[in-house]
Amino acid sequence: MDSATRQQIETRRAALQMSPEEFRAAGHKLVDEIAAFLESIPRRPVIPPVSPQALQQAMGTDSLPEHGTPAGVLLEDAARLLFDHSLLSSHPRFWGYINAGPAPIGALADLLASAVNPNTGGWILAPIGSEIERQTVRWIAELIGYPPDCGGLLASGGNMANFIPFLTAKRTKVDWPAHESGLRAGRQLRVYGSSETHTWIHKAADLFGLGTEAIRWIPCGHDQRMNPDALRREIERDRDAGDLPFLVVGQAGSVSTGAVDPLPRIAAICREHNLWFHVDGAYGAVAAALPASSPHAVPDLAGIAEADSIAVDPHKWLYAPLEAGCALVRDRRLLLRTFSHRPPYYHFDEGDGEHDMINYFEHGLQNSRGFRALKVWLALRQAGREGYVKSIMDDIGVAQALYRAAETHPELEAVTQALSITTLRYVPQDLRSKRESAAVAEYLNRLNTEILDRLQRGGEAFLTNAVVDGRFLLRACVVNFRSTPADAEAVAGIVARVGCDADHDLRPISDIDGNS
Repeated sequence: MDSATRQQIETRRAALQMSPEEFRAAGHKLVDEIAAFLESIPRRPVIPPVSPQALQQAMGTDSLPEHGTPAGVLLEDAARLLFDHSLLSSHPRFWGYINAGPAPIGALADLLASAVNPNTGGWILAPIGSEIERQTVRWIAELIGYPPDCGGLLASGGNMANFIPFLTAKRTKVDWPAHESGLRAGRQLRVYGSSETHTWIHKAADLFGLGTEAIRWIPCGHDQRMNPDALRREIERDRDAGDLPFLVVGQAGSVSTGAVDPLPRIAAICREHNLWFHVDGAYGAVAAALPASSPHAVPDLAGIAEADSIAVDPHKWLYAPLEAGCALVRDRRLLLRTFSHRPPYYHFDEGDGEHDMINYFEHGLQNSRGFRALKVWLALRQAGREGYVKSIMDDIGVAQALYRAAETHPELEAVTQALSITTLRYVPQDLRSKRESAAVAEYLNRLNTEILDRLQRGGEAFLTNAVVDGRFLLRACVVNFRSTPADAEAVAGIVARVGCDADHDLRPISDIDGNS
């Protein structure tokens, strides 16, 4: 290398480069700002007043800048935008969707992972990252009572964590070479799930060639749990018609109400008919970690141990920052059989033993993969089994406190409570005795829809909705280690107050029963 070239390399400075001093100064300041923000969250609205127009104005409408701006200035500006204009999932009264209040160690882990930037698609590209992911998968399995020698990997979230077992089941149970000739060469495939199954199953059936009409929706009882007898009848009917049933999905915590299907009974039916048994435990599977002696334990979660595969989302009830899903498959060899494709431009060592190199591009749908496991691994180490069990039980306790508060309030109706999900609705006192009439039922649905909209815009608390037996309900899902029973009491009061105001504004002039 000549001296001119050496000097060019030594003095090159790219626009995105930061000196160690600049990085240290900007990083220290940002961490201080984040720490102050986290401390301030309970005093902030769950969501501030926002509109696309206002946010676009706050960001500025200039075109792409011609010249750059110092990183420290940009980070300060971005922090202000995010702190002041975001829905705060860390807020103790954010109980919407199934989006956890993230653990602070996860935020630091993401910074660390991004700094190293390993590609966990191949072992040689991420040696320690691959081993941390392997250990994380084993620990998640161990936590929920699944065989720790299973196969598995981290994915983006519930959709992907369910897609991977879905494809593995199809590859394993289809009795013709569909991976080569396609599904048209054989019988109509059938997949079974309760009417409460998450919409990932629509996407899977569509994307992977079955079509959504291949799904058999098994009815639930009033407890929102799959009816196993109806499942057996549907499987036998399809077999008699010449179709190929291959996959049954059981719910370990449904999205709407937290219901847990009778998993042991479903597992027995799957064994009887040689079907793949998959458990969608994206939300509720981690509750299997609760000791059997706990009053919050759900005995049917023991059926997880009998599943061929499970989906678990660490960014739900393990409090990891987004994104972090996890697919577990009992027989690790089936993942390789499903996903391993080796073009000539790939040269990676692989083995299926416990201590062999593991290349995760051969275990799932992604080739290039970020280092999602670090934030989950560190949180598991920080809290340990004991810490997680306590947090899960506390969350369930908060949801139950909300149910009790609604149950005793003269203008609230507590409807369902399972795991850490409670549903309720506002019912004006003068309408309680008329709830069964069609006109009142329709009005209560409209009223509670309006209440939800006001709650979400108001910023005091954030709930979502469920529809149970035709009733539009307010739904609180507590996966937030910052929430307390006092928050539950407060939220019940907020719902009642907002409900009273909404009823005053919406109540028709004519009698609600249709009489003038």
